[in-house]
Amino acid sequence: MPLQNRVQPTGDILAHPARGLFMGNRGILHDNNKSLGSARWRHKAWVCCVTEFKNRKRTLMAPNHYTELFFHDEAVALAAGHRPCGECRRADYHAFLNAAGHSGSVKDFDVSLHAARAIPRVFKQNRHEADLKDLPDGTFIQSCAGPALLWQDALYPFQPNGYLAATPRPTGTVTVLTPKPTLQALWNGYRPRVSKDLGGS
Repeated sequence: MPLQNRVQPTGDILAHPARGLFMGNRGILHDNNKSLGSARWRHKAWVCCVTEFKNRKRTLMAPNHYTELFFHDEAVALAAGHRPCGECRRADYHAFLNAAGHSGSVKDFDVSLHAARAIPRVFKQNRHEADLKDLPDGTFIQSCAGPALLWQDALYPFQPNGYLAATPRPTGTVTVLTPKPTLQALWNGYRPRVSKDLGGS
């Protein structure tokens, strides 16, 4: 049975067998039975990591160790509120923070990103409204069919096992899943790594 560790663009964490391109960390969310409680974070430094780094090996959801979370690709991780890790993705980490217009302590950035992505105490995703013409490639929105990725002038509906066929990019006001600080990074040229199932990078 799959563990409940697959993060969706909506912030939901599912038990799903599909593998992801990236891993993430929000602290210890599981118990000794490898089950998640109600909490969806334990700290504000939500990172997005590569799945292989310096031959390190981990037992998933080991007692007293952080809960390993997984994302279909980086666009999903960014929508869920994560940023590149400063250790295993050093170049992406600097590129992301520079594109987001941040200098100084990364802790300060994590605080502002957390305020933009999360609703305290209820562990829900903080969303906002925007006009589609103001949204860059790599943004996730909530469409009538569920979460969907804006990419290269098309809209790709997303399901836990990947992207569906592209539809024409719509117009008008939509509900945005990707947090505002991350949108700034996308507008300023940060290009997330997307899954090849939509022909991305």
